[in-house]
Amino acid sequence: MSMHRPHAPRLALTLAAAAAALVPATTSAQSIGQSGRSDAGMVSAAHPLATDAGVRMLELGGNAADAAVAAGFAIAVVEPTMNSIGGRNQILVHTPDGQFHGIDGTTQAPWDYDHETAPRASFGYAVIGIPGATAGLLKLHEEHGSLPLARVMAPAIEYAENGFRLLAGDARRQAAGAEQALQFPGTAATYYRGDGSPYGAGETLVQPDYAETLRKIMLGGRDVFYKGEIAQAMAADFRANGAVVDLEDLEQYVAEDSRIVRGTYRGYDIIGTDVPAAGVLAIQALHVMETFDPASMTEAEWFAITGQSLRMAQRELAILGPDTAAVRATSKEYARQIAADIAAPGQQPAEPWIPMPELEERGDLYGGHTTHLSTADANGMFVSLTQTLGPNMGSKVVTPGLGFLYASTLGGYLGTMTEPGMRARSNICPFIVMKDGEVVLVLGGAGGGMIPPAVVHAITRVIDFGMDLPHALAEPRVAGGFGGGLNAETSPGIGWTEEEIAQMEALGLDINEQPRTGAFGRIHGIQYDPDTRTFIGGADPDWEGTARGPMTGGS
Repeated sequence: MSMHRPHAPRLALTLAAAAAALVPATTSAQSIGQSGRSDAGMVSAAHPLATDAGVRMLELGGNAADAAVAAGFAIAVVEPTMNSIGGRNQILVHTPDGQFHGIDGTTQAPWDYDHETAPRASFGYAVIGIPGATAGLLKLHEEHGSLPLARVMAPAIEYAENGFRLLAGDARRQAAGAEQALQFPGTAATYYRGDGSPYGAGETLVQPDYAETLRKIMLGGRDVFYKGEIAQAMAADFRANGAVVDLEDLEQYVAEDSRIVRGTYRGYDIIGTDVPAAGVLAIQALHVMETFDPASMTEAEWFAITGQSLRMAQRELAILGPDTAAVRATSKEYARQIAADIAAPGQQPAEPWIPMPELEERGDLYGGHTTHLSTADANGMFVSLTQTLGPNMGSKVVTPGLGFLYASTLGGYLGTMTEPGMRARSNICPFIVMKDGEVVLVLGGAGGGMIPPAVVHAITRVIDFGMDLPHALAEPRVAGGFGGGLNAETSPGIGWTEEEIAQMEALGLDINEQPRTGAFGRIHGIQYDPDTRTFIGGADPDWEGTARGPMTGGS
């Protein structure tokens, strides 16, 4: 391989230079566009109103958990096509004492679920599993929050009750889901006009039923959702429409402690959550990439190494069970074995990509769904939270009078959902990076199977190329393709250029250009400099989110 340093024409700023470039440090918090800088904490989320909800908690003296719960409930209202309190989440928390805690709020199959006899569908009541997101958010608040739940949930209730202006992206997604969603009266009443037409960008969506449901959760906590009035309304609706979840299933659901999985990358500690999340995929890809030296490669050559490492890690996650994935993923010796099979540019890979037709059929690898948010406070707490419904608008079902969508979990959506009580495996990947005992990156992503590749790209751009997080998120991405080639992001403005694609093809690489905006994952994260105690927030330029810190230090 040639000895040119990659990305000579692209930006490679140090953290200190990037922080200075963002804004002059004239106040405790400043932001421009989708980047934010603060010395008092940070919130980065996929919707400006969710960011505002989290920042409000920090300004009230709350901690990063309060900010994450507020933003989590809020984004379930204002980005409803991507996530919901009827969906699932995975949460990774770093507490000020240096400990890590994981929360698994994944949707689950009932304990008497029979995959062979259960109805199969791509949407509707048949795909609804036991909701987990509400339990996950409430567990985060109960175990790590400091403000009263009423205060933390107030922004979400306000947005639902008084309405909010639809962003262009969510308006498009609601319109795209209309044909299926309008088959369900509760969904039609919640997200569409009386004549069935969708609301347009900039129009106000008011959700009084959702507001009332959130108010009941605020007053009654977990029990009202899983045992009380809300649970009984869900169970009655499920029973009347052929869903397999009943009241006993709801009562038995528990948001569990996630298993923490760890690795290292060039002297940095990398931490994620284990199966049913995909932290092991990101860790294994980075372990493989660590065996190569980016300083000795061109950008095209590093593209080839990154793409093949991600493809092999995706294969591993697909074929390994939950009890073996973490062991293999965290083994440096096994990573070296995988690295030996990575082909030099111009050669065919020794181990081609194993096709996963079920994933391809449902669009999971290149999906546009899911949301992610990251929060931090000045006292050393950091939270990485990913929340999803599955595909656009999930199951497409809203129980009349409750106002929220359910995730797609069972039936035809998740082909791996075969066992009673099993939790839905996904590409959700909340992630934290540390150096010398200090958190330096908190991130995660949205976008189906593109979530781990997006996380890996952000980390290698920061660690290997010295970029700050906002600029790292503007760099083009690569992922493994279904047929053995490599998929390259070529969306306008942030994709690979024609010249760069030509350089890759000149190396003998099989390149599939992917120009669709948002197709390679969307990261919302935070970078922290422990020397200057500066937080830099980054919202993915492929989406409509924001990153912002509080104007006061709070606590």
